[in-house]
Amino acid sequence: SISGAMAKQPRVFSDFYVNMVRAGEESGQLTQTFTFLAEYLERNYALTSKTKNALVYPAFIITTFISVMVLMLVKVIPQMAGIIEESGQEIPFYTKITIGLSDFFVNYGIFLLVLILVAAFFIGKALSTESGRGKFDAIKLAIPGFGKLYRKIYLARIADNINTMLTSGIPVVRTLEISGDVVGNAVFKKILYEAVDEVKGGNSISNAFAKHEEIPTIMVQMIKVGEETGSIGKILKTLARFYNKEVVDTVDTLIGLIEPVMIVFLGIGVGGLLMSVMVPIYNVAGGIG
Repeated sequence: SISGAMAKQPRVFSDFYVNMVRAGEESGQLTQTFTFLAEYLERNYALTSKTKNALVYPAFIITTFISVMVLMLVKVIPQMAGIIEESGQEIPFYTKITIGLSDFFVNYGIFLLVLILVAAFFIGKALSTESGRGKFDAIKLAIPGFGKLYRKIYLARIADNINTMLTSGIPVVRTLEISGDVVGNAVFKKILYEAVDEVKGGNSISNAFAKHEEIPTIMVQMIKVGEETGSIGKILKTLARFYNKEVVDTVDTLIGLIEPVMIVFLGIGVGGLLMSVMVPIYNVAGGIG
């Protein structure tokens, strides 16, 4: 079968994709299933790319800021510090701090770089374990501002996944299991796996989700209405569309806030370094004049 052939290529076709195709084969609606998949992948790509693109600019500004600061502390400040120290004048405390930072980076910068590389190695190793990924995913959800964004992304993905699979005729239990595997966050994966046990025990999806504070009340109540009216697919589709819009709005808001804040910090950081050494040099020049 097509699903059996796809299952042999797990690096290309996820469990979600294979099970969707298998459900289409069993129900005789394979064409419709591929239409569902195409629309789902398009929505998922749009959501993911929007989020990634939003993080590119802040990452670029932060990298530029760190590079400029290190370059000034290693190359520019030492030359100016020599002029200030040779003048014999009283050095302001903020200039002493700057010179001290410069001396640290010049003398111990290589050790700091090695320490960062070692730390990155161990962090990468920790993230390769299930426990490490779980802690990292929990931290992502707790980050001010970005935590809400990540939460909405995962909620949109859960609603979209469940809606797409239930519409294609995949059983509820298997739907929750696959959603847990592809949601991309250990916290929500655990919630979905616990929901699987609840549903197997005769509980409803809404009651299972209600036990977790990560799932908002509005989502629980709407799923409950969908279960009672037999229109859970339609409800989940509405939820997915709602959270997708929330993600887009949140990303636009964060970009609008981050850009000016980053530029201000970059200006203050570089300007502060220059002022801390230029003021004493100016005083020396004034005294000589």
